[in-house]
Amino acid sequence: MKRSFAIVGLGRFGGSICRTLVESGQEVLAIDNNEDRVNEYMNIATHAVVANAQDEMTLRSLGIRNFDYVIVAIGEDIQASILVTLMVKEMGVPTVLAKAQNEYHARVLEKIGADRVVHPERDMGNRIAHNLVSRNILDYLELSDEYSLAEIVVTNRKFYGKTIQELDFRQRFDLNIVAIRRVGKKEPIVTPTADEVVLQDDHLVVIGKDVSIDYLDEKMNG
Repeated sequence: MKRSFAIVGLGRFGGSICRTLVESGQEVLAIDNNEDRVNEYMNIATHAVVANAQDEMTLRSLGIRNFDYVIVAIGEDIQASILVTLMVKEMGVPTVLAKAQNEYHARVLEKIGADRVVHPERDMGNRIAHNLVSRNILDYLELSDEYSLAEIVVTNRKFYGKTIQELDFRQRFDLNIVAIRRVGKKEPIVTPTADEVVLQDDHLVVIGKDVSIDYLDEKMNG
């Protein structure tokens, strides 16, 4: 489904989101007060404008309330981030995602109504750390303080050739397999059924508690 997105702030984080959304066919309005940054995305985003997002009238003139999502990707200026998040929520934007610099900033964003708060630097640090300490965890995304999404490669022979039901996966590991990435196949197996057979080197995309993911990782090592 095609949706409309407005991105406020075209630094590395906002710029990366902009490129990805455009590549997936979404409508994207890119906003920044730096003319050089806007020029960089002029031929990438659906629309790119030089504007001061801290000015309420400017946001209204851009029709910000009509967008499905607003992503507040402002960098170091925490005050600007908070102000813009507050204004777009008060204007009635359905979903606002905001980038947080630290835990205090995140708590303020949540209190003023941000629907989702992300910590790009912290999350990337977590992903790199998990990749360094585990040869099985290929990717890792923290969803909350206790829950995460992880991609784990099947390296334990005891898993080979057995169905998800035979492995008693849900009861044994307290995790849900949301997809299986299989070597040689372009498309993942989404929400696999209980009779799906697990093969060597399959990548299991699982969601659940961090302790459960760690337990599965431990079992993959035999």
